[in-house]
Amino acid sequence: MRRSHFVLRAVAGIVLVSGVAAQLGAQGSTPPVRKPDSARIKAEAAAVEDRLRNDWPWLQKFAKANAALPAPAAGEERVVFMGNSIFEVWERYFSTMFPGKPYINRAIGGQTTPQMLVRFRQDVIALKPKVVVILAGTNDIAGNTGPATLEMIENNLASMAELAKAHGVHVVLASVLPVFKYAWRPSVQRPAQTVVALNAWMKDYARRNEMVYLDYHSAMVDGRLGLKGDLSGDGVHPNEAGYRVMAPLTEAAIREALR
Repeated sequence: MRRSHFVLRAVAGIVLVSGVAAQLGAQGSTPPVRKPDSARIKAEAAAVEDRLRNDWPWLQKFAKANAALPAPAAGEERVVFMGNSIFEVWERYFSTMFPGKPYINRAIGGQTTPQMLVRFRQDVIALKPKVVVILAGTNDIAGNTGPATLEMIENNLASMAELAKAHGVHVVLASVLPVFKYAWRPSVQRPAQTVVALNAWMKDYARRNEMVYLDYHSAMVDGRLGLKGDLSGDGVHPNEAGYRVMAPLTEAAIREALR
């Protein structure tokens, strides 16, 4: 979805829910619905729109952090996570799920494969990791930056993987997580089946190119090809339980890539 719409919906929802919760706690009855802070919502939406016009891939997001990051120490097995909001949110759990590991998160919520490809040199190659874990494609299927065919998504994933390989970085291609429906883009037809098709291509591509395929999908899918309810609150993003399923799979894939 367009990021401005996301901001409008998400921020409005937070304001309404928090306002209702506060009033219920104080009064013990159903309160009137409070109007969201429309001026703040519009300002945030305008900021997002401005960034999309002036820094579409968001190269400035990690520019300062990259500049401040020292080169890997001798023997350091640095890993960079490149992805979307699923990886971005996961970072809050890195210290407990990957304690002491030199893992660097360079994921940005809402991004699609063409945006990631543009910033891949800056946010992955330049950091000199041993391994890159790439999780991308679900926002392309949702149409976040416009219509995208499977071939377009596959080409962008292949370009990132081949760029990494050309610079001596081992590649882990992570499957797209199961999705039955995108709440922000319910008009997308049969996303679950599209995810399955993309993952099948990814698995075969990784095999043919001596890369590692990281299969989150099989461990997290339910009977209708969606994300298991106990692993997610919205059917797209994992909750802590979901990340706990993903963590050992990720560690195993990284170990395989380093062998």
